[in-house]
Amino acid sequence: MDLPDDGDPLDLDRQVCFPLYAASNLLNRLYRPILAELGLTYPQYLVMLVLWKKAPRSVGSLGDVLYLDSGTLTPLLKRMETAGLISRTRDAEDERRVLVDLTDKGRDLRSEAEKVPGALADGLGIDEASVTRLRDQVRGLVEALNGSTVKKP
Repeated sequence: MDLPDDGDPLDLDRQVCFPLYAASNLLNRLYRPILAELGLTYPQYLVMLVLWKKAPRSVGSLGDVLYLDSGTLTPLLKRMETAGLISRTRDAEDERRVLVDLTDKGRDLRSEAEKVPGALADGLGIDEASVTRLRDQVRGLVEALNGSTVKKP
C-alpha cells in the first residue's frame, strides 16, 4: 500500500533516479531474449550499434560514446573478439591506442539485428511519437548529467 506523499525528500516516489533505474532494468529484460537470438548481451549490442555506424574506432572513442570506462569496456571487447564479432589492433600511428573494428561476422550480424528495434517496439506497446519524445527527454537528462558536477552534501 502506497502512503500519501508527506514531503519526505527521501521517499522513493520522489526520486528521479528510481524510475530511470527500474525502466533500465525492465528494458534490459525486454531486450534479453531478442538479443539472445543474435548471441549478444545488451552492452555488446550497444558496441555493435556504434561500430555499425562507424568503424574502426578507438577503445577511448567507444567509451566516450557509450559512457563506459576502459575497465568496463575492455573485458566486454575481449569477449566480443573471442566470439569473432570484432578485432582489436594497436593503432600504427599511436601504439597506445587500440582500434576496434568489425569482422565479417560482425558486419553480417547487422542484417539480423535490423529486427531488434521493431521487436522492442512491439514489446513496449507505446506509439512511436511517445517513444521519440521520451528518448529526447532522456537524452536531455544525459547531457545535463554529463555536464553536471554534483556537490557533496
